[in-house]
Amino acid sequence: MEPRGDIREPGELEPASLGFMCGLEIHQQLDTGKLHSRMSSDLFDYSIDEIPESWTRSSRRLRASEGESGQVDVAARFEQKRNRSFVYIQPPNAGLIELDEAPPLEHDDEAIDIVLTMAGMMGAKPVSALQAMRKTVVDGSNTSGFQRTTLVATDGAIKTEEGQVGVDVICLEEDSARKLDTRPSPSGEVVFYTLDRLGMPLVEIATAPDIKSPEHARETALVLGTLLRDTRRVRRGLGSIRQDLNVSLACGDRVEIKGCQDLDWIPRIIRLEMARQLHMYRLACELRSVAGLPPLPVDRADDEVPVENRVAAAAAARLPFETHDLTGLFENCESEMVRDSISSGSNSLAVSLSGFAGKLGSKQTDSEGAQLPRLGRELASAAKVAGVAGIFHSDELPAYGISSSEVEAVRDALSLSEEDAFVLCVAPKWQAELALESVVLRTRLAYHRIPREVRNVVIRKGQPEDGTTTAMRPLPGGARMYPETDIPVVQITEQHWHNINQELPLTSDQRKERLQGLGVSDNQIEAILGSEMDDILMMGAEGRPEGCPSLNAKTWASAILDNLRSEVAEGSSKGETEVPWSVLTLAIHAQEIGVVTREGVVPMARMLWLEGPATDSGFDQRLEWFSDKAEEKGFTPADTGAVEAAVEEVLAENEDMVRDRGMGAMGPLMGAVMGKLGGSADGKAVSDALRSKIAKLSSEEG
Repeated sequence: MEPRGDIREPGELEPASLGFMCGLEIHQQLDTGKLHSRMSSDLFDYSIDEIPESWTRSSRRLRASEGESGQVDVAARFEQKRNRSFVYIQPPNAGLIELDEAPPLEHDDEAIDIVLTMAGMMGAKPVSALQAMRKTVVDGSNTSGFQRTTLVATDGAIKTEEGQVGVDVICLEEDSARKLDTRPSPSGEVVFYTLDRLGMPLVEIATAPDIKSPEHARETALVLGTLLRDTRRVRRGLGSIRQDLNVSLACGDRVEIKGCQDLDWIPRIIRLEMARQLHMYRLACELRSVAGLPPLPVDRADDEVPVENRVAAAAAARLPFETHDLTGLFENCESEMVRDSISSGSNSLAVSLSGFAGKLGSKQTDSEGAQLPRLGRELASAAKVAGVAGIFHSDELPAYGISSSEVEAVRDALSLSEEDAFVLCVAPKWQAELALESVVLRTRLAYHRIPREVRNVVIRKGQPEDGTTTAMRPLPGGARMYPETDIPVVQITEQHWHNINQELPLTSDQRKERLQGLGVSDNQIEAILGSEMDDILMMGAEGRPEGCPSLNAKTWASAILDNLRSEVAEGSSKGETEVPWSVLTLAIHAQEIGVVTREGVVPMARMLWLEGPATDSGFDQRLEWFSDKAEEKGFTPADTGAVEAAVEEVLAENEDMVRDRGMGAMGPLMGAVMGKLGGSADGKAVSDALRSKIAKLSSEEG
């Protein structure tokens, strides 16, 4: 039965009837040092123009090599053809290992334990020995030409509202270098990378294709992300977690979509990919019908190799790769870009596409404003990986400064019929030829199902443009993996695994449940959990550390959320993370028992931190020191009688103001009362007493 659905309404496509399959790959940075070099994982937020001149730069070219099977991986071979060179910038946390000039060290023990913890939380089965593998990567993001990855566990599962989703593999691997810039050159692109992120440990989690719908994919990503954060051992912030989508329809094939940073975009991205696969299947059926070739089965499981080989041979015969130099036709072109490129030495090359007139498509949008799938866009993606800015094709011309007369001149030069299309590329000759070769090869694939490939979400100004994707490279195969011989195998003993499972962290639901009995508001609970400070809240509420009695949970929660730690560190030469929690718990306890005023908490806590007795001197001794210093500095609260007397005195002196303004007199009178008390009163106590007295006077006059 032919697949049904209107690609102009991707939200209405029915996943089940289209043979929808989907799995996720989650990559999450771990909060440890680097995996194989013992360097820190600090990131330096510099643009290419802000990099210090003192940082070393190294230039490299990479080439694909044979894997253990004796084959060169298809994705690696493709990257090598792009003729790119790479410049690596070495920040302070990158050394000889990151530059691939020294052998890697063994796995970081902390990173191993974190990933094993995640495996335990998913009920996965650990492997008995961790063997690092080399995964060929020739896009320049690894100085060595490969990424180290280690299988840790298999056969886990997570629970979602729509059912259980299997977890096929859990791996520990190195993160790649960060791309800073790409610049053109006469011999090919030059790509600049910084090595601060290279080697940072990642956990990679690949689910089984158990996801039932685009919306279920979003839920699964959310559940997985929450589980990883529950370990409290992962990095937070933009770019610290990445979701890749593996999507296919029965009439299409598997593609891997990268760049899905925002969970809310996942359903839309998947539905647009469904529409693309459906469109390309229908186009292939149309092309085969016109050419008198065997029809394309609805389900890829029914494909037959001899039939597809016959179709491939026919497509190659109909679409030979033969470029034509038409530079002379465009020397006076209205397009400034074309004129400038030709004047700087570029050529205008063209290829003909027999029988493709009207099949490349022009830009149109679906019901939600996303670009509809079209072959012309796929051809542009194929050309751009060669480093060119883009292509022109006949279904969109005349446009972009290319006139109708120039279009006709091209058709005449190529001897095209009305059924034929053409593609133009303006670039240095070698690059234009490489781009047009990619175009012809991609056009031949239009007679088949979509190619298995890695695609990337189109990003504009840091956000997905409309949810559509472009091709990056072919989907890698098994030839890219081979053993890493420089790193010792790590044995995972039964005792090690037992210890990991005995110390699994609380889940988000368990953390929320234990906070709900403390008398803290729901808003405070959400804020505390969101900032991952619930363990700190429990520490204070339970009477820790260093012998501090239990604190009022609501008061302690307010202190945490009000960034008390940051206030204490302000004015010192140290950072807020250096302020011990024991300093803050003592200060809040001192406020609760009336040793220090609210206004004195911060300055006295700072004094205790910087000048007070050492932590091991005992809580009582430190509290006594704190109390003496608070009295010396004038931060000891006045007694209730003194506060009442000062309020009465100020009200008597300002009867007219109270009579005229009522509660509006609170502001100026607060300062007057605090002045009489010499700053020794608690501001809240003064405010409460003053408010009560003014309210009483107002009611008596009324």
